[in-house]
Amino acid sequence: MFKNFDEARQFVEREQIQMVDIKFCDLWGRWHHLTIPASQFTPDLMEKGIGFDGSSVGLKSVKSGDMVLVPDLSTGFIDPFWEVATLSFISATREADTHAIFANDPRNIALRAEEYMLQTGIADRSMWGPEFEFYIFDSVSYEYGINRASYVLESAEADWNSAKGGHGHYIPLHGGYHAIPPKDQLFNLRADMSIKLEKMGVPVKYHHHEVGGPGQLEIETPMMGLMQAGDATMKIKYVTKMTAHQRGQTATFMPKPLYGEAGSGMHFHQHLFKGDVNVFYDPAGYGTLSQTALFYIGGLLTHGPALLGFTNPSTNSYRRLVPGYEAPVNAFFSLGNRSAAIRIPKYANQPDTARFEFRPPDAAGNVYLMLAAQLMAGLDGIRRKIDPTAAGFGPFDKNIFAMTDEERAQIKGLPTSLDEALDALEADHAFLTEGEVFAGEMIQQWIDYKRKHEAMEIRNRPHPYEMSLYFDV
Repeated sequence: MFKNFDEARQFVEREQIQMVDIKFCDLWGRWHHLTIPASQFTPDLMEKGIGFDGSSVGLKSVKSGDMVLVPDLSTGFIDPFWEVATLSFISATREADTHAIFANDPRNIALRAEEYMLQTGIADRSMWGPEFEFYIFDSVSYEYGINRASYVLESAEADWNSAKGGHGHYIPLHGGYHAIPPKDQLFNLRADMSIKLEKMGVPVKYHHHEVGGPGQLEIETPMMGLMQAGDATMKIKYVTKMTAHQRGQTATFMPKPLYGEAGSGMHFHQHLFKGDVNVFYDPAGYGTLSQTALFYIGGLLTHGPALLGFTNPSTNSYRRLVPGYEAPVNAFFSLGNRSAAIRIPKYANQPDTARFEFRPPDAAGNVYLMLAAQLMAGLDGIRRKIDPTAAGFGPFDKNIFAMTDEERAQIKGLPTSLDEALDALEADHAFLTEGEVFAGEMIQQWIDYKRKHEAMEIRNRPHPYEMSLYFDV
């Protein structure tokens, strides 16, 4: 939004801004913030930053947690949810003593991935199109303790409410795709979200009701640069949750909140450019993709199990990644096949649009690390000339669920649990540390935390369904 501090300060004065909010991302992918009065928005802030404890958000150890936040002036936007005029920035995190950029700042890792791409000479620009699927519920309650565990989600759209009586326009299981009002009761909510996003500088391609009947929605953006896509993702998660909250509802990007209903993914459309040339395009290639694009696919699928340690880093991610529900549980590529880990859209077949989407990811992780990891895997495939067909990744252009057992056995699977994905990441992460993009120490920190605080915590707790299975043994 701003090119320099003087421009930002003039805006603050002209628009009578009262508060400046500074948002930053922790290692796990959640936003935090602190706020200063507009009077404190001075050049000194840009030089010295504002101190905070990096150990509290996974960025530092307790013994050396001091860090500072410095606003990235280019990210400024008016925050629509404050009662007073508030200008918001996404910040860079820096060392408290030297003010050097913190190497393991997730946004900085994403920047380094693009810098590494430039160094390879393969491309000078990567373009990304995340798809944002999420659920809106009217209420949520949950509890867990020594002697009880439960959750209840409610949606006015769900056909489980039909027996109560009312309007009768409920959405059946798996029946929500592009539902129209009055079944689609959330179109005004999505429109409100989209208007807010566009005012904040996030373009919206379209929005619609998704497959999940009880309130599953999707917002999609046009293709954009890597850092722009990362920042847009954080804004979209913020705006959807806050807009729903304003209306007395709640939004969740949890991959699988409902049993037996569609899960929420975050597919990543992607392609590379050199100058104005899409290096993924070849009119004579499979799906109009170039050999470079196929090598990139080879890298993504070769490192796919390890990638899921970043792109699907929750235990709940693997409730979604099960056969059916269009969930991509197999490591292969295909033209138009939504059960493939990599789908080549049939409509993206022009010089400027040829691309593919990596379908396994969900929104439970840190989007900056997800983007950087995918780019590094693809670049590794190009550098090593990994032919996806020779590596056994397809293409498979038939319904894999109609294949014989022998045919299906040829297809490589993806991890089926967070533990498997973390094991794969621990065994295969050299491609991430190329060019010092990811630090090995940070990768191990990620793995250790996820194992201890998530995978083991879930493993150690009795599941409510186990009561019906085993209580009478």
